[in-house]
Parts: sequence; structure tokens; C-alpha cells
Amino acid sequence: MIIWKKPVSCAILTESHIDTAVQHLGIEFLEVGDDFIRARVPVDTRTRQPYGLLHGGVSVVLAETLGSCGAAYSSPVGQRVVGLDINANHIKGATSGWVTGITRPVHIGRTTQVWQIDMSNDAGELTCVSRITMAVLATR
Repeated sequence: MIIWKKPVSCAILTESHIDTAVQHLGIEFLEVGDDFIRARVPVDTRTRQPYGLLHGGVSVVLAETLGSCGAAYSSPVGQRVVGLDINANHIKGATSGWVTGITRPVHIGRTTQVWQIDMSNDAGELTCVSRITMAVLATR
């Protein structure tokens, strides 16, 4: 079942993130499916912490980006979304390559949404799991 209420594609998502943290960190949108969005972030000098691992905050940026995009494009025209809460469990470090995240809805309600984001390294190993709760607001 297609959940999107507004036109969405990788090109649209990329265009909307020009001159933002998403572009600065090198996050790339890879795929939009009927009920998911997939993107990836490079593990490089922009995104590593001093021990050479992908910075945990960058994983959270990827998660928030994916969950927020999912919520925004699955909300009716005339509504906007804002984050209420996000958590992340860091499971395995990544020192090179890419970390890819996929988001799917857990709950799409009238006033709140909850999205699950699973991130994995190039070997397909789970590196981080995150969940974001979004508020759905009427346009002012």
C-alpha cells in the first residue's frame, strides 16, 4: 500500500536538502518505495569522531532525516511535521564505507507519527536502530 500523500522521489528529497546539514554530510537519497525511504551517509572525514568511527550524532542526523521525510510526505497537503522525540541505539561501529538507513512507519496517526529507522554498514550488519516521534500540525 502506498502511503505517500504528496509527490516524493529521490530527486525531490535531494533538491529539498540543498545547503543543509544533509548535503554537507554527504547524505544521499537512494530509494523511495511504497512505504519506505532509503538513504546513506559516507563514513569519512566529515562524519567520523576522533576514534575513527562514524559519529553517533551523524547516525541520528541520518535517522531524523529519514523519519522526518517519511512523516512529511505521508501527511496530507496543508499539514507540516516537527520532531517530538528521537532515540538511537548504537550497535556496531563503522570506520569506512557507507552506512545505509531505511525508514518505515510504525504509526501514522492524525496528530502523531512514529517511524523506525534501521541503519547498516556495507556488509549488511546492523549499526544503529532509531525511532522518531513526529507531531503533525495544521498549516498556520
